[in-house]
Amino acid sequence: MGIRSTLKKMILPIVGGGAAKPPADSRPRPPQSAAPAPEEDDDQSPRGAAPVETYLNDTVKNHKIVLFMKGSPQSPQCGFSANAAGLLRTYNRPFHHVNVLADPEVREGVKKLTAWPTIPQVFIDGEFVGGADILTELHNSGELKEMLDKAFTAQA
Repeated sequence: MGIRSTLKKMILPIVGGGAAKPPADSRPRPPQSAAPAPEEDDDQSPRGAAPVETYLNDTVKNHKIVLFMKGSPQSPQCGFSANAAGLLRTYNRPFHHVNVLADPEVREGVKKLTAWPTIPQVFIDGEFVGGADILTELHNSGELKEMLDKAFTAQA
């Protein structure tokens, strides 16, 4: 059974959030307000004036761990991003984050680079690892610790 199949059968808690989410119900919910769109200002983009591909490649190459997420580790804008940031924080290793909500071209560019349709996305030592579900599975199996240990003991 693959990782995705296994994860679909599990209800996973958000790290640091306590109990697992209850099953979805059919009750109507109030509409969620959308996050305000970033202002049309080049200073808002994490990449500045760099082409998207250059920015993505340089970012992944220059940091041991990169988390492309919605929001920031201190203020995540979705549960999956919160879970991924929380998992990475448990290892007390520095990681770089990129708020993809600040630049739609970065958001789409990282999806294109990895052929992975969702955010968050994690890179360790220059290699694409996966999203929140894969990160959770790697954490639960102990493989994430091994990957991080290897990345931080490798010569720069």
